[in-house]
Amino acid sequence: MTGVMVTGATTPVGRALVAGLLEDPAVARVLAVAVEPRWTGPASEKLTYLQADLTRSRRIRRLLFGPARDLDVNVIVHGALHRSAADRGEKVWRLNVESTRELLHLAERHPTVRRFVYRSYAEVYRLRAELGSLVGEGHPLELSGGMPQRVRDRVEADLTVCTRMGMTEHLSIAVLRCAEVLAPESGSQLHDYLRSRVCFRPLGFDPMLQVLSVEDVVDALRRAVHAEAQGVFNVPGHDVLPLSRAIARSGRAELAVPGPLLGPLYGARSWLRGTEFRYGLNKWRFHFSGVLDGSRAERVLGYRPTHPLDWDALAAELRASEA
Repeated sequence: MTGVMVTGATTPVGRALVAGLLEDPAVARVLAVAVEPRWTGPASEKLTYLQADLTRSRRIRRLLFGPARDLDVNVIVHGALHRSAADRGEKVWRLNVESTRELLHLAERHPTVRRFVYRSYAEVYRLRAELGSLVGEGHPLELSGGMPQRVRDRVEADLTVCTRMGMTEHLSIAVLRCAEVLAPESGSQLHDYLRSRVCFRPLGFDPMLQVLSVEDVVDALRRAVHAEAQGVFNVPGHDVLPLSRAIARSGRAELAVPGPLLGPLYGARSWLRGTEFRYGLNKWRFHFSGVLDGSRAERVLGYRPTHPLDWDALAAELRASEA
């Protein structure tokens, strides 16, 4: 029987993962960790919820060598990350990157933890015309200079975990690079982009996008919890479609405009409405397609995306948010 600790447990993916683990007969107990003071998900005798600020290394140490040890936690699923594109600075970096480094460092010395599963993001990959549109695990990462902190932090955290593979005999480590989860409150840039009644896209470009449902990302994470395989695994979504089609299926109108205008237009939108979408974060994927190759996850973890996005429900939610 397995004991699992989930960080970022109050996010949409975190809550759904905790709920799935509570229903899993192979999981004996779940330690859910987040910064919010109260747990609003399902109740269970198997569940322990703890509020913890993971930007503080002393708090992480107390967490692992206190409750996690007492509950015989064997697997850590690390999914705590700042979701807001507006968040930046040292405290944001400490959660995004340093907490990952500290959790790994302590897990390697922990008496019960044997596996570390890190939820990474497809945003770490570099998208350019010359690199092709099918993205495997060996695809170049976005290490270009001048990238926003959100991208830099995600790449640094991903690489921090990857560098520990093969360097420790104590832990097995899996990195799941997930397609974008298109859901409210998930930190999805595309979701915020689609909140506009009229969505601007670059003139002459209609790239292929791939989006992931909450159900599928939870399935992939649960499989990684129970697996022993190490390495990097792409986690693709069921839905692959052009940007224009995503706009239409979301009940939005589209307008193609010259690319240089998109930055100022969405900068003004963010300033006026306090929205999260930043064109600088999405410039390359709004010009060039990037579709994850999930063959390794299917072969090793047995994961295949089987839950298409409910576009009608998404369109209704977006309309309701306008009221």
